[in-house]
Amino acid sequence: MDKQLKTSTQHVDFDNILKYAAVTNDYNPIHVDKEFAAKSPMGGIIAHGTMSVALIWQALRNTLGVEMLNRVHLEIRFVQPVRIDDDVSGGGELREGSMPPVYDVWVRNGKEQDVIRGTAIIKPTTEKTQ
Repeated sequence: MDKQLKTSTQHVDFDNILKYAAVTNDYNPIHVDKEFAAKSPMGGIIAHGTMSVALIWQALRNTLGVEMLNRVHLEIRFVQPVRIDDDVSGGGELREGSMPPVYDVWVRNGKEQDVIRGTAIIKPTTEKTQ
């Protein structure tokens, strides 16, 4: 197994957030209404969390291949929001000697701050018995 996941990167702008809202049908005003979001505890628009989680899945796919994705158990925690004009990257590192293999995964903004942290556990294959 590769020790490092191939990093996947995205620039987040308001247009991307609106397109993501349309695809997911998630028009929560914290994502799409600038006036509402400015008055909220977030202090402005934040990107959908799943937009950033997708970067982890892309890094896993780009490193391990699409066939392995159904064996991944992903556990994540949102650490801080992603804002308009953030550049975010998803990746991870294999834990030394872990069995089954475990990647410590992350999404980081352009300031190298974690916005998501978690683990991706690669479950063993199960053989079918007849």
